Amino acid sequence: MGNCFSRGKGRPPPQAERSENYGPATQKQTQEINWDMCADQCVNQRNGNSLSEPVREKSVRTFYTRVGRASDVKIGKTVSENRINNLFDIYKDTDEEIQAEGIERLCADLNLSPDEYRVLLLAWKLDASQMCRFTREEFVKGCRAMHVDSLKGIQNKLAELETEVREDQTVFKDLYRFTFRFGLDSAAGQRILAADMAMDLWRLVFCGQEPAILQRWLRFLQCHPHIRGIPRDTWYMFLNLAEAVGDDLSTYNDAEAWPSLFDDFVEFENDQANQNISKEKEQVIKAEWDS
Repeated sequence: MGNCFSRGKGRPPPQAERSENYGPATQKQTQEINWDMCADQCVNQRNGNSLSEPVREKSVRTFYTRVGRASDVKIGKTVSENRINNLFDIYKDTDEEIQAEGIERLCADLNLSPDEYRVLLLAWKLDASQMCRFTREEFVKGCRAMHVDSLKGIQNKLAELETEVREDQTVFKDLYRFTFRFGLDSAAGQRILAADMAMDLWRLVFCGQEPAILQRWLRFLQCHPHIRGIPRDTWYMFLNLAEAVGDDLSTYNDAEAWPSLFDDFVEFENDQANQNISKEKEQVIKAEWDS
């Protein structure tokens, strides 16, 4: 194609057709005809038809080879599954699992604490099915999806994920829902998250963007030890609650389909507010009498 282009553009008009009337308009027409000839020749060649004027195959083949190479370009370095498996083998506690001790060593080499937020991000991207355990399948598949096969690659990816989760609410929602499943004891068939575990995980998953009502919610749970577990629906809906009411619980509508535990929470907060108002009034009255 490149050869056709250069030949059509550079060929002068035949001497026999020159005349006194030859001018720019005639030259333009000749060039346009040659452009059409170029296109016809390229189409014929692709269709395998014979050409009245042969086209140099080397030029055409070079062009298509160049296009093929451009379309096969891969962004970033190639990830080696062998390197991922070798990395897994460094920290494995059994042939197919990295368990608590191995995770501690992995975290130390990543300059992380095992209870740090970025470790939750790592577990999320590995789609870990259980706390304190990464299977070989989870580790290899997760690292391949993150395009990493080294400690440095994991460190850099976790930094990117932290920014992505903070800036994209949809991505954060996926992490938030994973966190509930991650806290369950899947081996025991647990379906309700223990209240103390739920509180720890709420603190962890929200450490980068804490909702205005989080601390009051946690205080409510601590003041009611009879609340022993958090079902999945309550965990999921708390994110909606935090977005809906913000810092002002006066906008809470108990007629909506909220879990009953949220009704108890709002009632508790209102009672606390009323008690605070009463105490403030008592202090004002006392101050007036003293004066």
